[in-house]
Parts: sequence; C-alpha cells; structure tokens
Amino acid sequence: MAIDAVSLRVVAGEAVAVVGPSGAGKTTLLNLISGLDRPTSGHVSVLGHDLGGMSEKWLTKLRATSVGMVFQESYLLPGLTALENVTAAGTRWRNRRQVAAEATTLLEAVGLGDRMDFPPSRLSGGERQRVGIARAMLGDRPLLVADEPTGNLDARTTLELLDLVDELRGTRNVALVFATHDPLVADRLPRRLELRQGRMAS
Repeated sequence: MAIDAVSLRVVAGEAVAVVGPSGAGKTTLLNLISGLDRPTSGHVSVLGHDLGGMSEKWLTKLRATSVGMVFQESYLLPGLTALENVTAAGTRWRNRRQVAAEATTLLEAVGLGDRMDFPPSRLSGGERQRVGIARAMLGDRPLLVADEPTGNLDARTTLELLDLVDELRGTRNVALVFATHDPLVADRLPRRLELRQGRMAS
C-alpha cells in the first residue's frame, strides 16, 4: 500500500501505535522509517539523517547500530542458538563479550533464560518472536520499530513484553513506533496514529 500525505514526528522517549485495517499502509510506513523502502517523494529523516540521500551501506549500518526492528516473522538463523541469533548482528560494531552479556540479560528479561542454547527449531513460535524482540533491543539503539510484534504471543506474554518495552523507553529514552492490530498493545501506548488506505485518518 502506498503512503500519501502522512506526516509523523516522534521524539526520544515517545511511543506511537500505528493502527488501521490490513492494507492500510502500516508496514510500508515502518519500512520507510527503517530505510527498507525509499520514498518516491517527500522526506524521511531519522536521527538527523536524510534516508533518501544515504547509500545502502550506510542504511545497513544505521539499522545495525541505531534502529531496532521486529517483524511479523522472527527471521532467525536456523544454525545458531537463541543467544547467537541475538548477538550475530551486534558483534560487528561492538565488543563481543559486552554484546554477549547484554544479549543474555535481554533473553532473561523476555523469559528465555533457560532457552538461550536452543536453536530456533526447538523454540515455539512465541519464543522465536521473543528472541527477535531481544535482538532488536540489543545495544543503545535510540529507535525501535515493530510490525505486529506480539502477533504470535498470548495475552500474558504480551503484557510482560509491553512492561519490558516501557522499561526500555524509560531507562534508555528510546523512541518506539509499533504497527499493531492488537488493542491490548495500542491501548498501552500513549499516542496513536490511524492509517486508512495509505492516509492519516481524521
């Protein structure tokens, strides 16, 4: 779905729920924010960077160091453990031991302290998604974007993860943009943007 005439500004420590029916443009908006898609017109600025003028190399580095992403699917590497999946992208930019220690803490925080050595094939769908969330939270990334991050989780685990997200926002001053169909998620976030057919709803 194309995005048309959408204006959005999110500051540090703010959380925004992007809601709307399927096909409204929620995923496209997140892809534009994260640099996975490029706008054909208009302007996208993230953390002071004009994404339209950045090379693919610098967009990749921006995502690896500054923009955490959670997708509908976890996209874990099957040959790696849960811990290795979380640390894989971070070790290129930071000290390996420091990354491993933080990844361990994050996996414990999302309830996978006893699953860190498991490959994705031994994890449930919800557990794989939690690994993906831990991976997106790794490092001092000032922006987290998530596309239906709780779609495979039960209500209790969803609330636990939202508590973790609130803590992240409070302690690290992270900006959050969540696309969601889940009213439990949308109601917990202090700001809401509704899309319909690629446009902001009144």
